Amino acid sequence: MSESLADVIGVAGSELRFLRRLLGDVGEDAWERLLEWFIDDWFRLDVLGLENIPADGPAVLVSNHSGAWGLDAFVVQKALHRSLQRPLYVLAAPFVFRLPVLGSYAAKKGAVPIDGRAAMQRLSDGELVAVFPEGVSGLEKPFRERYHLQPFNPGFAVAALHTGAPIVPVSVIGAEESSPKIGEVPALAKLLGLPYFPLTSPFPLPAKWLITIGEPITPPERPRGFGARSAAARWLCAEVQDTVQGMVERERERRNALAR
Repeated sequence: MSESLADVIGVAGSELRFLRRLLGDVGEDAWERLLEWFIDDWFRLDVLGLENIPADGPAVLVSNHSGAWGLDAFVVQKALHRSLQRPLYVLAAPFVFRLPVLGSYAAKKGAVPIDGRAAMQRLSDGELVAVFPEGVSGLEKPFRERYHLQPFNPGFAVAALHTGAPIVPVSVIGAEESSPKIGEVPALAKLLGLPYFPLTSPFPLPAKWLITIGEPITPPERPRGFGARSAAARWLCAEVQDTVQGMVERERERRNALAR
C-alpha cells in the first residue's frame, strides 16, 4: 500500500470516528431533552422523601422495576441526579450498554454493569448505588399483573451486609400505565440480541408518575459463617421486597389522589 493511500485511509477513518462521536453526542443530547420533557410535562413527576437519602456515606437504593420498556430506570436516575448533591451509580444489565445512544448516555450518567464486587467497591468508597433487583422479570409482567413485584435478586442484600450500607426502599408508580405490556415478540428479541421485545405503546402514554423514597433500613451485623450470612441476606432481601411492595400499594393510592 502506498504511503499516500495509507494516509487517505487514516484520515477517512478518523473522520468516520469523529462523525460517529458527533452523531452519538447529538443523540444523547436529544435523549436528555426528551427525558426532561417526560419528567416535567408528560409524566408530571412528583418525587417524595428525598430527605431519606443520606447526604453522605454509602447507601443502596432499591426500587421496583416496571413498564415494558424499562424507562423507569432512566427517570429515576435523572430525577435524583437533579435533586441530589452527590453522584448516583445505577446497576444496569449488560444489554443496556449495547443500545444505540441510550447505552452511551447511561454510561456517562453513572450506569455501571451489574457486578456484585463492583457494587461493594462503590459502597466501600462511600457512594450511592441504585439497583432494580426484579431485573427484566419486572418488565415482562403482563398489564393484568401490574405492580405485583417479581422475586428480588438478593445481590443487593449481600452487598449491604458486607459493607454495612443502609438500604433505601424506592417505589415508582406510573411506568406500568405509561408502557403497558400486552405481549412479546420473541423472534425480534432474538434478532436484536435483547432478553425480550414487548408489544406495547410505541410512545409512552401520559400517565401521572410518582417516585417515593422510604426510610433507610439498617442491615443486621454481618454473621461470620457462610451459611449464616446466606440466611441473613435472604431474610434482608425478603424484608426489603415486602417493604417496597407495601410502598407500591400505598403510593398507588397517593398518586391517584395527586392526579385528580
